[in-house]
Amino acid sequence: MSALFDARQVRRAFSRSAASYDAVAQLQRLAEARLIESLDYLDDPALARKPPQRVLDLGSGTGHASALLQQRWPKAEILSLDLALPMLRQARAASKPSPRWLPNPFARAPVQVCADARQLPLAGGSVDVLFSNLCLQWVEDLDGVLNGFRRVLKPQGLLLFSTFGPETLWELRGAFAQADAAPHVSPFVDTAGIGDALVNAGFFQPVVDRDEEITVYPDMPALMHELRALGATNALAGRRATLTGRGRFAAAAAAYEAHRLDAGLPATWEIISAMAWAPEPGAPIREGGADLAAVPVSRIPIRRRG
Repeated sequence: MSALFDARQVRRAFSRSAASYDAVAQLQRLAEARLIESLDYLDDPALARKPPQRVLDLGSGTGHASALLQQRWPKAEILSLDLALPMLRQARAASKPSPRWLPNPFARAPVQVCADARQLPLAGGSVDVLFSNLCLQWVEDLDGVLNGFRRVLKPQGLLLFSTFGPETLWELRGAFAQADAAPHVSPFVDTAGIGDALVNAGFFQPVVDRDEEITVYPDMPALMHELRALGATNALAGRRATLTGRGRFAAAAAAYEAHRLDAGLPATWEIISAMAWAPEPGAPIREGGADLAAVPVSRIPIRRRG
């Protein structure tokens, strides 16, 4: 089966946008704040949970969420993992102490890891909390990635992530569809698909939420400029091999004008957030919707001869 995304293009796009990302990431910060707020659930005394020892910020980008997670749990090891090395370098350059917080003698600097979410270089059962803000929309094999998340999470570890839903940028998708047969906007998984994928991977008590935000732009080129600054360019494997010509771009811009409001051109963003827990120790691993037995080596009887 052919790949949906060109992983090299995803890496290149986010590498190029490292310096410009923070200036235009207002929507990303909004989604991040909602996820961070969800972590208050772990402070419920009824849960009687110990503070996490290791937290993975997957798709950490310029490190904004990693810094907040480190402030929340100063004694924890925070792993900032991103596919684009320039993003991690940007995070390191921007990691000066913030005047918003007093220096904490117990705080540790996040550990940076350049790696692919599809192949996590972490030991099984080594992460207490896996946090990921607006990263998984670049992963086509959601079932496979969630199986990897379950592998690295400790039993009863927390998975918390956000991603874009199918209503995201529907105006832009429709405008380009009237001007060009090639795809320009990625397809996204809906809430039902995300819930099914979590259950298929063996997570329990999944909770999936949906929010919709609308941003406004003076014209379509302004929206496209912001997407490039975010690294959210067209990375579909089936994208046009050459640049979109002026004629096709002008036709798409004209089609987009049908959506114009008094404030400008709207762009819809459907943000899906999900929370789930890794299963108890000894629960079978699920692959392709089937349970695979998991038996610790210590429980396998060994007969000795002689």
